[in-house]
Amino acid sequence: MSLAFALCLLTVFGLAALGAPVAWALFVSAVVYLAVQGADLALATEQLVQSLYDGYVLLAVPLFVTAANIMNAGTVSERLLAFCTAAVGRFEGGLGHVNIVSSVIFAGMSGSAVADAAGVGKLVMEMMTRDGRYPKGYAAALTAASATIGPIIPPSIPMVMYALVSDQSIGYLFLGGVVPGLLVALVLMGMNRAMAARLHVAREDPVPLAELPRRTLEAFPALLMPVILLGGIYGGATTPTEAASIAALYALLVAAFLYRALSLRVLWAQLVTSARQAATVGIVIGCALIFNYIVASERIPQALSGVLAGLDLSPLLFLLFVNLLLLLLGCVLDATTIILVMLPLFLPTCAALGIDLVHFGVVAVVNCMIGLVTPPYGMLLFVIGALTGTSIQEILRHLWPFLLVLIGALLILILVPDLTLWLPRRFGYAG
Repeated sequence: MSLAFALCLLTVFGLAALGAPVAWALFVSAVVYLAVQGADLALATEQLVQSLYDGYVLLAVPLFVTAANIMNAGTVSERLLAFCTAAVGRFEGGLGHVNIVSSVIFAGMSGSAVADAAGVGKLVMEMMTRDGRYPKGYAAALTAASATIGPIIPPSIPMVMYALVSDQSIGYLFLGGVVPGLLVALVLMGMNRAMAARLHVAREDPVPLAELPRRTLEAFPALLMPVILLGGIYGGATTPTEAASIAALYALLVAAFLYRALSLRVLWAQLVTSARQAATVGIVIGCALIFNYIVASERIPQALSGVLAGLDLSPLLFLLFVNLLLLLLGCVLDATTIILVMLPLFLPTCAALGIDLVHFGVVAVVNCMIGLVTPPYGMLLFVIGALTGTSIQEILRHLWPFLLVLIGALLILILVPDLTLWLPRRFGYAG
């Protein structure tokens, strides 16, 4: 490791520790590296702009963000919750199950854990805490845990980012996330049922089954969105980026004309919000790709691959080692930084050990989503806390059981690759 790269790393972690935005920490560290190396400082900006312009796949990110915000602004979330309440609200821990199932459905529209938590998650939390049905901390913890499903089930913004750095098919990555996402939902529902019994939560009055067809019909246009999105991709009619644009347009048509719940003023506000969120993500991605350029210049992946090869680790031990490291990093780094900066370091070793890169990518994304609810940095903890006025300490008190089952689901996915690869293989994946 050169002196320039050592100072670069020191700058990144030093600025991050001081609370600087990750994008600026990466950019400043790149400038420090170039200055010490005596290279042209303009190279940092050149790499940022070139990376963003060359990344056609990145156009999917602002489009998915826009679709999610438009869906949240309309009455889509309320209709989905009414459908979920009729379907699973009758069971023990009913509103907790509604929380999880609504996250599964909304995951097929947004691709973002934060969008899930801020939209449908906030609404179902209000339902859970009304009249003291569930402790506020428990409702917040379950909402944070279930929001992790959002980027696992397609579409998924983190998987778009992983596809960018790994050169893997977004379509197969999306397919690979379906079964893991459902597995995460099942383990959370199992734990919710156990916790509801422990907390002596009263059962909800069941919605009459005769109401289910009407509520399904009202929610049907929203439920159809993931079908249109994924059908276009896997039917070969659209690329993922084109499918994202169709999703945004479909969300607009449904919210504005079918549900008549979107005025021009609200639409403009959502477009401005989407532009700001997409710009934030774009800056982080661009600065991370500058950092990746530096890492490649230092030949860090090759050196790391050589060290790990010398340890003679089996593929399974390597996966366990990497995922343990990612869990620890998830406590202090955000998911975007881990995916764009850390994961590329391990890709050469994965290829050398014969580890399937679609399996590795999906497992890594699940790991990074767990990082969103691990203290002290867990972003979803801050989002849920800010939205509901619940303290982080109160959320954490109820979160640990859900965190344990999430890690258990991650371990299952590591040990049984076929859970991830079964669906992609049904659609022609040769891995």
